Amino acid sequence: MNYKFIQTNMNKALSTFLCVLFAVALNAQNIIGFKSENIKKQLELEASFESQISSTNLDSWMKKMAARPHYVGTEFGKENAEWMLKQFKSWGYDAKIETYHILFPYPKVRILELTAPTVYKAKLTAVPVEGDPYTEQGDELLPSYNAFSTDGDVEAELVFVNYGIPSDYEALEKLGIDVKGKIVIAKYYGSWRGIKPKLAAEKGAIGCIIYSDPEDDGYVRGDVYPEGAFKNKTGVQRGSVMDMPLYPGDVLTPGYGATEKADRLDRKDAPTITKIPVLPISYEDAAPLLEALKGPVAPVAWKGGLPLTYHIGPGPAKVHLKLEFDWQLKPAYNVIATLKGAQFPDEWILRGNHHDAWVHGAADPVSGMVALMEEARAVGELAKKGQRPKRTLIYCAWDAEEPGLIGSTEWVEDHKQELQEKAVAYINTDGNGRGFFNAGGSHTLQTLVAEVADVVTDPQKGVSIKERKIARDKINSGSADFKLYALGSGSDYTPFIQHAGIASLNLGFGGENAGGEYHTIYDTYSHYKRFKDPEFAYGATLAKTAGRIVLRLANADLLPIAFDPWHQTLSSYLEEIMKLCKTMRKDVEKHNNLIEDNAFYLASDPTKPFIEPQKKQHIPYLDFTPIQNSMTRIKASIDLFNSIDLNSLSNSDLEALNKKLMHTELSLTDASGLPRRSWYKHQIYAPGFYTGYGVKTLPGVREAVEQKEWQEAQQQIKKLGLTLDKLNHHIESLYSIAKKK
Repeated sequence: MNYKFIQTNMNKALSTFLCVLFAVALNAQNIIGFKSENIKKQLELEASFESQISSTNLDSWMKKMAARPHYVGTEFGKENAEWMLKQFKSWGYDAKIETYHILFPYPKVRILELTAPTVYKAKLTAVPVEGDPYTEQGDELLPSYNAFSTDGDVEAELVFVNYGIPSDYEALEKLGIDVKGKIVIAKYYGSWRGIKPKLAAEKGAIGCIIYSDPEDDGYVRGDVYPEGAFKNKTGVQRGSVMDMPLYPGDVLTPGYGATEKADRLDRKDAPTITKIPVLPISYEDAAPLLEALKGPVAPVAWKGGLPLTYHIGPGPAKVHLKLEFDWQLKPAYNVIATLKGAQFPDEWILRGNHHDAWVHGAADPVSGMVALMEEARAVGELAKKGQRPKRTLIYCAWDAEEPGLIGSTEWVEDHKQELQEKAVAYINTDGNGRGFFNAGGSHTLQTLVAEVADVVTDPQKGVSIKERKIARDKINSGSADFKLYALGSGSDYTPFIQHAGIASLNLGFGGENAGGEYHTIYDTYSHYKRFKDPEFAYGATLAKTAGRIVLRLANADLLPIAFDPWHQTLSSYLEEIMKLCKTMRKDVEKHNNLIEDNAFYLASDPTKPFIEPQKKQHIPYLDFTPIQNSMTRIKASIDLFNSIDLNSLSNSDLEALNKKLMHTELSLTDASGLPRRSWYKHQIYAPGFYTGYGVKTLPGVREAVEQKEWQEAQQQIKKLGLTLDKLNHHIESLYSIAKKK
């Protein structure tokens, strides 16, 4: 029997069967924004794109880009930018470097010492580890510090403030502990780091120390580096403490590009530099300070993983903190690579990731940057073969993201008018790892992302990344629906969506790559290969996912914007705020009823003087009808828009519709911005004033309610209603174009 002949024919039959199945799938699948006659061609293009993605490239490129420290202003950072420029050009892109001149502080003096009741001088140095040569690069490694701390020389008693967030200061007030004139020590996590010195200064503190507790990312979580992925006792997280909830970007050029000849604020007038000196330290350096504290024992929820009793203070621990910085203008190199669209060159799809790092930055950001490059390479190869996208693609490698989203913000501010005319969407990635698909952004793009996630395969589980994400979400939140999270801040999408009003996405994988290397000297190629994504399988998957989204946006007959998910999501945000008001009202009523019933007196300690409790101010009933009426009108307009038959539209109809559709997100902005921070124009998504990275949805209304500013809340309700009316008129105009009325 000729087994070889049989096997060959079986393989041919199987191949034919799979091709038939693929053809059936192509013909059966509908994808948003494409006429039925163009779906097969698009899916074949995407399959061809995916087949070219190579994880080997990601590996070799990371090894090159993360070989040395490359924070803003370094020669190696410039070398990386020039190397990427050369790669983009070789792939067929019209590429250039756009340089901005930004303020960047480099640490000159860092002194932290315990002066009472014992003496200890902080080491402020992370040690190299065996087996990782990148940690042995000595003076080339950036010292640990917090960028945009002010200079200062202070000495005072120490107070432990847990994570240093608003609820922690409320707890301190109940204990009768005041931080005025003191230096506070706070744990990392709990909020974005910049909130800690911001709040401390508002409470009267004169200095701030931030340390990494082993409970959060050290030995309590797992073995420490080099045995495991977590932070060893000398590791220190660098990071910016710029007041980015006020505005990100160069601190001296708010709202306009930091070009070489730009007008600049005097540094003393820059509002986003901290008011007090702040320094990050390791848990090795934190332990002697915390051990020297007395006063009340910290609440159970405040206790960390160090082998000591956590006291709050103040004192008798007294510390001396001295910081001086070299404040210089440094060049930030943005690499901008353009592939001109074949049919609609003035409709832009933007894709970005930053390339600067605090030290080597293998995980953050190089893991995402190499995925973007591989995606761009594959798209460029398709274009060389005659499959150029209909719309223009712009791939961006941002510099100076780490100190405060500076490179991207300056570029957006510098090109804002043209971007608002031509940009369709911006797709962002940052660091990447092994695990689950995470996606946030404009909810008008939710359907697009869900459809793409349904056809990209998870490299570990063999199911779609959508299916795996939903399985995780069911466990965590009980939700069985694919949803985008709302964007706060923390990466380069911020200037696009929240300042310029451009629909944006933020994509990445993670959840099975925990560690303690973030912003330390241990975020190296060696660490990444062992603990993050050893085979770069999820880097390749990120390239496939983002690439499909880019290609669909670039080639869609009608831009793939869906209003139903947006309406459902925004309705849930409104319900949350209304429920918050109701809960606050009930809490006040309960408090006041207890006073009237003398329950406070009965429950008081008879050995202590009785203090007459005060009634709380009643919570007024806000009038939410401006928002509710707008949402009702929008729903009716959405129903009309959904009735449009894509397949019946002419090319001229589609062109006119797309010219309007691409400005949908812009209609959700207001030129006056948010209260006390006019840089943030978007009325639906913004970073919280006291959360930093964390999002506040319907921020003008929500934050006024949370701060009990009832008059402002009512004003913001009216303003939001008018913004929503703009969107309604926008959707109505889309329907009018389609129906030629």
